[in-house]
Amino acid sequence: MSKLTASNLGFLSSTAKCQCKIAPRERKNCGHPGISAADCRKAGCCFNASVPGVPWCFTAKPKKVKKVCPADSRIRVNCGYPGITAKECTSRKCCFRAHPAGVPWCFYHRTVEEGNISQETLPVCPHGCPAAPKQDKLSSPSQWGFRVPRA
Repeated sequence: MSKLTASNLGFLSSTAKCQCKIAPRERKNCGHPGISAADCRKAGCCFNASVPGVPWCFTAKPKKVKKVCPADSRIRVNCGYPGITAKECTSRKCCFRAHPAGVPWCFYHRTVEEGNISQETLPVCPHGCPAAPKQDKLSSPSQWGFRVPRA
């Protein structure tokens, strides 16, 4: 049996330690026999050489994610059309916030890792996300599908 060290008990930095907490008998092999801890981690896998007779390089549990409505209005991806109601927007399973002016009010959720609300990733678009126009190319508010308050 090999000596336990920080390197052979290490985890890939992008893989959370909790994702590698898997019962030894449930591990799914992720590397060839004799793979080093470093090569295992480079492959995105977990490495733990403390239990003989089971894979030491193994697949991590999937990350837990959830849908959230982004707080930053600048990253909203339009999910509606000009004048859409909150009811119609939510029936599309989208977020609705009637503020601020100049951004979509009906917009897609974003997926985030549980316990890490600030790390926002790609929007959840059930039918594919439209390409957002560049800010400097916007010619009218209707391109984004938001309402402009009347004076």
